[in-house]
Amino acid sequence: MTGGWLYVVVEAQTGVLYQHQYGGTACRQGQVEGFLVPIAGADALDALRQLFEKDLSGAGTWNYSWPDEERIRLRQIIGGISYWACDGHSEELHALRLDESRIREADEAWIPVITPDGPGVLVWFNSD
Repeated sequence: MTGGWLYVVVEAQTGVLYQHQYGGTACRQGQVEGFLVPIAGADALDALRQLFEKDLSGAGTWNYSWPDEERIRLRQIIGGISYWACDGHSEELHALRLDESRIREADEAWIPVITPDGPGVLVWFNSD
């Protein structure tokens, strides 16, 4: 399952809207305003695809009641993804964090996250 891409759309008033199909075979459509940050994370992508496409059957999990074990697993996968932040003078590596206040929005290829630049959505190619 290697290959592919990960991005975070950091939510900000940019006037730029990103639209994305997510949710496996549920084919949901999401839209978020902000800026796009490419993320290196082949191992994390493999783990996310395993969780959503195989373990959760690829049919989408929007508004899902995440059992503790699966929530912990998702939190660990997201926490293993590195995000470079720059303040204009220096760059620093940070781990992404699962935005647990928006966990009910989490779905295949659409995960609410917290970045050093603010809230965002982690996206990747949808399996459908």
